[in-house]
Amino acid sequence: MKGRIFGLTLLTIFSGLSLQAQKTFRIGYVDMEYILQNVPQYQEASSQLDAKVQEWKSEIEEKKREIDEMKSRLNNERALLTRELIEEREEEIAYQEEQALDYQQKRFGPNGDYLIQKKQLVRPIQDQVFTAVREISENRNLDMVFDRTADTGMLYAAEEHDISDQVLRSINRAANRRQVDSRQDRRELETAEERTVEQDNKIAEKAEMNENKQNAREAILAERQRQRDSIKAAKQKELEERRARIIEERQRRMDSIRELRQQKDTIN
Repeated sequence: MKGRIFGLTLLTIFSGLSLQAQKTFRIGYVDMEYILQNVPQYQEASSQLDAKVQEWKSEIEEKKREIDEMKSRLNNERALLTRELIEEREEEIAYQEEQALDYQQKRFGPNGDYLIQKKQLVRPIQDQVFTAVREISENRNLDMVFDRTADTGMLYAAEEHDISDQVLRSINRAANRRQVDSRQDRRELETAEERTVEQDNKIAEKAEMNENKQNAREAILAERQRQRDSIKAAKQKELEERRARIIEERQRRMDSIRELRQQKDTIN
């Protein structure tokens, strides 16, 4: 099945690139399973993981034997036990079965320790492979590199064959055409569609530069306004403090005059 998928993938690529006959198209592939089998670090770590797996399996089998013995004892002693004791033993067996199942899922479930450690084991080797594939591909001028043992296949592709931007532009154009109403909008859309990705990138870069300049100007203006507001606030505070001192001084004078009058009236 993997070989068929790999062959169909290559056929699709060759068909899509048939128009580029003037350029030699170079493809390479790697066998990830073969690489992993011949990396000593991976083999050593894999052996350690296999030992853990055997230990986990032994623990699970031991737990199952204990549960089977509990069931056997209950069947043999059932006639001698009260209903309450039978129900208690059955509940204990059900609990132990649930615990055994949870442990099995913890070790070998979709998110279990085995798959997690397997991924952790493979990932460093995969990173080394990807790095080596990129370096070799660039040195040998390879356009694409596949993993023959994987369904997804692609490990490396030269950027010149990346048509993601073109696909995105096509999708956006289709969406924009449905939204166009006036002739003016249609003409503007046609003009935009005639531009290449590089031209669009330059326009986007220019727009970004203009936006950055505008943001910088607005930041400068905001800072100047903040400074003006700060100076204005400081002057306002100084004015209010001066007014408060004047009022306070005036009040003291009035109190002093009132006190002198009271003393004069007392003397008279």
